[in-house]
Amino acid sequence: QVRLVETGGGMAQAGDSMRLSCASSASFSRYDTLAWFRQAPGKEREFVAGVSWAINNPTYADSVKARFTISKDSVENTVYLQMTRLKVEDTAIYYCAARPFDNVATPSAAYVHWGQGTQVTVSS
Repeated sequence: QVRLVETGGGMAQAGDSMRLSCASSASFSRYDTLAWFRQAPGKEREFVAGVSWAINNPTYADSVKARFTISKDSVENTVYLQMTRLKVEDTAIYYCAARPFDNVATPSAAYVHWGQGTQVTVSS
């Protein structure tokens, strides 16, 4: 059973930067894809960014493109989400997710393993 643990959330002001981490209890294989989703109050969970473990194919939602960067550390089995130029509308619970296929999918239903989430709150 893969266990994902997100850390790094908190409070920030608009324009700030923040980095989220997602550590896995198990090693990712070349066939895995990792992604970040977020869910704001009253809204559906939405795809933010994703990357396949063995392929350099970072994919981003239009709302975060050029502001957020997803990266991976094969040694630490950790995926990061570097967020810059934060906006108030980035406020949400951010979730890390994994799927056993080597392509980035945007629907949340495509992901099998989920972390517990970390709150990111951006104020103006």
